[in-house]
This record gives sequence, structure tokens and C-alpha cells, in this order.
Amino acid sequence: MKSSLPEPSDDPRAEYVRRLEALKITQAVYEKQHRSLGIGKLALGGAILVVIGLALVAKLVSVLWVLAPLFAIVVLAIIHERVLKRRERCSRTVAYYERALARIDNRWMGTGETGERFQNASHPYSRDLDLFGVGSLFELLSTARTRVGQATLAKLLLAPASPDQVLARQAAVVQLRSRLDLREDLAILAEEVGSLEPAEVLAAWGEGEPLLASRFLRFGSAMLAGLWLASLAVWMVWGLGYPALVVSAINVSLNLAYRRRVREAVSAVESAARDLGLLASVLARLEAEQFRAPRLVELRVALQSQGWPPSRWIARLNRLMEYLDSRRNMVVGFLDLFVFWTLQCAGAVEAWRGRTGPAVRRWLATVGEFEALSSLGGYAYEHPADVFPEFADTSPCFEAEGLAHPLLSDRDAVRNDLCFGGGLRALIISGPNMAGKSTLVRAVGINAVLAQCGAPVRARRLRLSPLAVGASICVLDSLQGGISRFYAEIRRLKQITDLTQGSLAVLFLFDEFLQGTNSHDRRLGAEAMVRSLVERGAIGLVTTHDLALAQIAEGLGPRAANAHFEDRLEDGKLIFDYRLQPGVVETSNALNLMRSIGLDV
Repeated sequence: MKSSLPEPSDDPRAEYVRRLEALKITQAVYEKQHRSLGIGKLALGGAILVVIGLALVAKLVSVLWVLAPLFAIVVLAIIHERVLKRRERCSRTVAYYERALARIDNRWMGTGETGERFQNASHPYSRDLDLFGVGSLFELLSTARTRVGQATLAKLLLAPASPDQVLARQAAVVQLRSRLDLREDLAILAEEVGSLEPAEVLAAWGEGEPLLASRFLRFGSAMLAGLWLASLAVWMVWGLGYPALVVSAINVSLNLAYRRRVREAVSAVESAARDLGLLASVLARLEAEQFRAPRLVELRVALQSQGWPPSRWIARLNRLMEYLDSRRNMVVGFLDLFVFWTLQCAGAVEAWRGRTGPAVRRWLATVGEFEALSSLGGYAYEHPADVFPEFADTSPCFEAEGLAHPLLSDRDAVRNDLCFGGGLRALIISGPNMAGKSTLVRAVGINAVLAQCGAPVRARRLRLSPLAVGASICVLDSLQGGISRFYAEIRRLKQITDLTQGSLAVLFLFDEFLQGTNSHDRRLGAEAMVRSLVERGAIGLVTTHDLALAQIAEGLGPRAANAHFEDRLEDGKLIFDYRLQPGVVETSNALNLMRSIGLDV
């Protein structure tokens, strides 16, 4: 199954540099305007003092002349506020392109969002393949700024999608790859909503039962408010104060009776409305965009709610919140006791929630997926040599040409060809320390993850079947849990074995596994483990510097093969070419490495 996708842009670095230079010129203009407006306001402030002095001390002019500089300073303050907002957005955009250039120049590690909160030690590959943390795949990929966008990207990396879903995402990534303005706007606008509550909290508010849902309460309180105003008119016209006193007592009593529920409703509404107001700019930007990719079209349609776009619904909520905020006015606060202003406004907001709130989860999910796909689109744009994988109808299969590790720069990465699946199910890779075994096994895993989330892969060509990845590369012991490294490792191996009971073929990745036991048990255990996985339909790689494990291939016949990396000693220095070659390694470098750092062996 192969997708037909257009070629990526040629020179992302030149485009980023061009935009960054233009932004820095604009930033300098805003800085100059900021300083000039600040000086202007100070000068006008001085002019106000001079006019006051001339009017009150020298009696030379009317004090009304102070209105002219006062009006001018108000105008300058309004203009200054706009300039400050534009300068702030310009600064964020400059930082966005500086981070983009850092990714291209391989200076990105430790500068972005690491996604460590998504790390799960029990996941079958996330820690082993460096998906999260400093210098991780997530940090390289993510331009998402909202919590929901980052969580959605993490989900794409943690679970393989079906080939149909992957192809739909690929088409979306291709379209977003060329939409530099949209990706920039999404990142900058979403950065403004970085303080957004977790998506689940906001969605739960939208789906919750309204606290003031009673129509009778709103209608009754409105009638009592009207009756109170009418009683005041009676008092003023005919001098009858008794009706006003009675109605006032009833209204105050009702207000006190519902005070706790109104306070709870207002507290929940204020937090949610603030977050939705922040999200409105992101939603409005997406509403203004037209798409061709089917998945993006679906997401765009998902924003609609009862015929209205979300920005219009949120604008309506914002107006209701402005009415609600007016309760803090001293006069309104006093009248609130008798006219139920807070109750009425909170009830209107709760009615909004009852009608529109269930759509909030869909809006958040849509924003999250747009941000995640935009991150993949940015990665595709910044790595034009990377290709989209093809998916094979036969299973299992992993065929790669020019495969490299995505977290290494093009300058440092050495590409290798790799092909297994079909008759060949396991590749036993031997070699000396530091020769590239661990890097290769991680490269296979991380490219399989990229392939099955819809992103391009670091290869000249990759053809694979849908695979469930399981890795035992970076298994750690647990002092708190009282678990040794060996026990933690065999638990991981059991987890990978259990994956074979699922619908997908398993891609197993073992790096120097079963080291926590003697060499005899290790060889028997390793061979039994690989044999069991192969017989269950899995394919995978095993790396080792223990040549005894290379005999595993002999026991599995044509279903396994040996390959190796090697080194050579030149002028007292170890040289590695990081090229995968067939057969078992014939060299060892442990003693040479020990001597190279001054150990007397």
C-alpha cells in the first residue's frame, strides 16, 4: 500500500532565515516606537504639570487647558498598548523561528518541551527508544503549545495506527508542511493559551450538569426583580413603602438561599470561560483555513456546533461573562440583592453550558490533533530528505534502505540497509563496544514509531507491515520497588511475549539482554526467548558483544542470520565505520578501550 505524495520544499533553512531577518527588522521598529511613545507620555505628563502650575500658581491660563495634554496621553497610552502587544507577538515569533533554526542546525537538545510527564516505565518501548525527556524524539518534533496538543502528539507516538489512518495523517502532514503561515500562527496563538487547564478538566466542565439549570428559578427570579422595581415605583408615586419592603425581604431571602449554589456556579464558570476565551483565537484561526486533505477537512467540520463555529459560541459566552463581571461594581453589587443580577447572569452561562458545553471536548480534541499534525508537518518541512514509508500487505516485514537514527544530525548519522521479515525473522548483530549496535536497534524502533504515527522516516526508503514494537534496551532496576535489573528485564520480556497475542505482528528489539545471569544460562535463555518469539510470528533484532549468543542463528536455521559491526586500530586509536556487515564479528576492543584511558591491562 503506497501513498502518492508531492515532494517537500527544498531549503527550509533559507526560508527560516529570511523570515527571521524580516521579523527582527519589524521587532526593531516596535522597540523604537515603544521608546518614542514612552518618551511622549513622559513629556505629556510634564506638560500637564506645567499647565497645572500656570493655571493654579501663575493664574496665566485656565485649568481646563489640562484637558488637551490629558486627552493626548490617553490616546498615546492606547496606541502604546497596541504596540506592546504587537512587539510581544513579534518576539514570540522570533523565538519560534530561532527554535526552528536550532532544530535544523542540531542545537535543539534541551531547548524545547521534553514531554517527560508522558514517560511511562511500563510502556513496551517509550523509555527504550528515547521518546520523551531531554534530547528526545518528542522534543525534536513538538511545536505544540497547549497541553492538549502535546498530549495528542504523545498519544500518536505511543500507539501504532492502522495503515489507513497513517495514510490519512500523511496527507494531512503534507498539506500542513507547506502551510508555514498556519503553522506559525498555531504555535504563536497556542503559546498564549499555555496556561490552559488540562483538557479533561475543561471538557468535564462542559459535560457536567448545570448547577442553575432550573428555568423556573430564572423565570421566577426575573419576575421578582420586576416586581421589586414596580414596588419602588409605587413607593415613589403613591408613597406606599410596605410593598417594597415585603418584596425586598423576599428577594434578599431567595438570594441568600441560593447564594452557595450561585457561588459554586460562578467559580466554575469563571475558570472555564477564561480558558475558552484564550482558546478562541486558535479556533478562529483554524476556522479561517481551507483544507483539501480528508482528515483536515474532517477536523475542520468537527469544529461546527449547531450551525455555528466555536469562535461565535465563545464570543457569546464572553459577553455573558462581561455581564457577570459587572457584579463587582459597587452599585450593581448592592442592587444584586434585589434584582438577582448574578443569579440571572450565571443562569444564562449555565444555559450556554447545557446547550454548547458537550462540544467543548470535541473542540479541544480538534485543536490537539491540529497541533500534533502541525508538529509532524514542521518536522517534514525541516527534513526534506526524509521519506514517507510504504505499508506492505504481507506481514511481518521491515525493509529499509539508507536507514539512520532521527535524533542524529545528517552529518553524524551513518546510514545502513536492513531487510528482514518473510523467511528471515531474526537478525543477531554482534560487534565490539561503541561500534553502533545500540544506535542501529534504536534507529529501527524509532523509525517504526515515526512510520506508524504518520510522520516521515529517516531513510531513503522504508517498507514495513503494521507492527507492535517491544524493546528491551534501557531496562532499569527499582530500588524503591525492590526489583533487580535482571528481574525488571525478564518482566519486560514477558510483556513483549504477551504482545504476540494481539492482532499485530511484533517487532522485538533486544540490546545486550539477559546480562544479569551467568553466560551458560544467558545463552540458553536468549536462544529460547528468540525462538519463542519467532515461532509466534514476531521479527526483530538482537545485539550482543558475547559471541556465544551469535550461535542463536545456527539453532534457528534460515529464520535467523548473523550480522556485525567492526572496528580497526590505527595509530593507537580505535576507528569505527558503523557499517553493518554480514556474518559474526571477528574482533574485540574491550582491552584496547581500557588501555586507551590509561588502565594497565
